[in-house]
Amino acid sequence: MDRMTIQKYLRESTLGFIGAGQMAQAIADGLVKQGLIMPGDIYASAPSERNLRSWKEKGMNVTHRNDDIVKNCKTIFLAVKPQYLNEALSAITPTLDKIPRLFVSVIAGISSTALEEALSTLVPSSRVVRVMPNTPLRVGAGCSEFLFCFAVFCGGCTSVDRDTEIVKGLLSELGLCLEIKESMMSGAGVIAGCGPAFMYMMIEAIADGGVNMGVPREMAQQLAAQTMLGAAQMVLKTGQHPGQLKDEVCSPGGSTIAGVQALEKCAIRSAMMAAVEASTLRSIELGKRK
Repeated sequence: MDRMTIQKYLRESTLGFIGAGQMAQAIADGLVKQGLIMPGDIYASAPSERNLRSWKEKGMNVTHRNDDIVKNCKTIFLAVKPQYLNEALSAITPTLDKIPRLFVSVIAGISSTALEEALSTLVPSSRVVRVMPNTPLRVGAGCSEFLFCFAVFCGGCTSVDRDTEIVKGLLSELGLCLEIKESMMSGAGVIAGCGPAFMYMMIEAIADGGVNMGVPREMAQQLAAQTMLGAAQMVLKTGQHPGQLKDEVCSPGGSTIAGVQALEKCAIRSAMMAAVEASTLRSIELGKRK
């Protein structure tokens, strides 16, 4: 779906957020920054005034009633923590109208089937698409000057092709957006949603190593972050396997291969794989507690 079609869609369909935390704010801010929607056409609900304050300051509509979001919006992002989903849905009064509404879930661990079942008695005409963005959206990293923010999404049983096209059109304005199968959502969602934390730890650790070797903190952090950015761009632009690119940097008997050996002794690959597995299992566990 092209940009003009998305803009037309948003002009005809106000955008709502049930949950007003960092991820919801990041998506809303990104769409406004990209010129796709005006702040006055966005609604957000949350129980806490603290979370809503920044939305209100930006000219967006705020409320403590989830009913207001359902009443005023045709496209609604569900952006609450999984353990608060039941509470959020219980605050919605069942509607008898037949207005079709698209619910876009950014809730980790909750399947589209479970959401569809929960919404069926509250908003009978609802359709569901699941999304897992990553947090660099928060600083606009997916906008025009940067392209390393991304999201993965999948349509539910009640969704139609137009729904997934709308979601892809919206999120593609903020960065790379990939459609995947529902069965892949937990693992792919962890890479997208939790991966930034793992990358931040690596940047911090490399910078700490630089500081230990006498490099000033600010410079070490900048060098580490820029190096990771450059390496990521090489993987994306060349399409080469990361292992092949790594080998190209490792000269026989050189300093890089010595560092690689040190990392292998500490089982860095196993540690990163274990992190993805642990986060995936936790995400599934949280989903079952809904």
